[in-house]
Amino acid sequence: MFKNIPFNRVEWVTSGFLILTALLTVSAVPYYFWTFGWDWFLFGVFAFFYLATGMSITVGYHRLFSHKAFQAKWPVKLFVLLFGAAAFENSAVWWSCEHRKHHKHVDTDDDPYDITKGFFWAHMGWLMFKLKPEQPFDNVHDLLNDKLVAWQHKWVHAISFIVSFIVPALIGYYYAVFSGNLSPAVGALGGFLIPGVARVVLVQHATFCINSLCHMIGERPYSTEHSARDSWVAAIFTMGEGYHNYHHEFAWDYRNGVKPWQLDPSKWIIWTLSKLGLTNNLKRVPNERILLAETKEISRIVNDQLSAFQSAQNKSSELIDQASANLERFGDRLSEIHQELQTAIREKIEISKGKMNELRSEVRTIVQEIESFGKLATA
Repeated sequence: MFKNIPFNRVEWVTSGFLILTALLTVSAVPYYFWTFGWDWFLFGVFAFFYLATGMSITVGYHRLFSHKAFQAKWPVKLFVLLFGAAAFENSAVWWSCEHRKHHKHVDTDDDPYDITKGFFWAHMGWLMFKLKPEQPFDNVHDLLNDKLVAWQHKWVHAISFIVSFIVPALIGYYYAVFSGNLSPAVGALGGFLIPGVARVVLVQHATFCINSLCHMIGERPYSTEHSARDSWVAAIFTMGEGYHNYHHEFAWDYRNGVKPWQLDPSKWIIWTLSKLGLTNNLKRVPNERILLAETKEISRIVNDQLSAFQSAQNKSSELIDQASANLERFGDRLSEIHQELQTAIREKIEISKGKMNELRSEVRTIVQEIESFGKLATA
């Protein structure tokens, strides 16, 4: 797990912060609950700060600033800049700079959190150790020209401490004063530890899981040309960011979960804000292009399965021949669908919703058939 990690190149401040906050979360927080008991108000403050900081990373740092997937009015920008800083993931400028590098150089040495260097490196090692000299912010000039974003970049560390630690501690203090349930000092300590320290750790590691686990575990329905994967489990804890294979194919879409059943609270927030006039120019990938990517990937699977069947023909019999013929038939049909979609995109023809559902259903049936043939091939 720790191969190729240069322990003589430690980023001491970042590493110290990550380790100290994690230790406090697994020691001081349980001790606080053991000593002073559970408090629903502090849990409510924790939930608010978790959602506010998590959404500020996904909606703000990621989809708004890194990918320009939509535009936002200044109140939305100010909110995500304040609470994004409270996640202690540096400024929107720095975060976007590293993330744009990741998309441009994914799975290579120039990828800041390159998964080929191992889970630990992609998860947090890239923050704790410095392999290369600091690079200039040469890919975020658009953000540096935004006065609000530039202001946050200049004062990010002060904003982080105030919003993330001081404000929750003050909330805990005044809650104790007015409720009488706790002493003011205990209330302030609870605010500092629970919606402060513990929330920072959980939000950070949820974000880190997108860089690590979502490049290791899950499905790749849109492309196998990179390591990014779709994980519905990761989507639960990251406000919808778990559909990472889709995101790497269509990074400029304001959505990550594009299927009706996929959990993506961030896209719902962006869409709701657009109805209130606070966001606009929401970018969406046409359905034809999404289905085109899916059929292209399934065609690759069909060809792989067909090759497997053909290589197994000398071991098996008529059943293999029949399965091979079916796969050829599926490949032909997928080629037809692929051609229809390419023509629609090229000529900017919008396929009806009914037709899209029909094509999706047909592709889904082919996938199920392929899976059953795959089991046959390995039998």
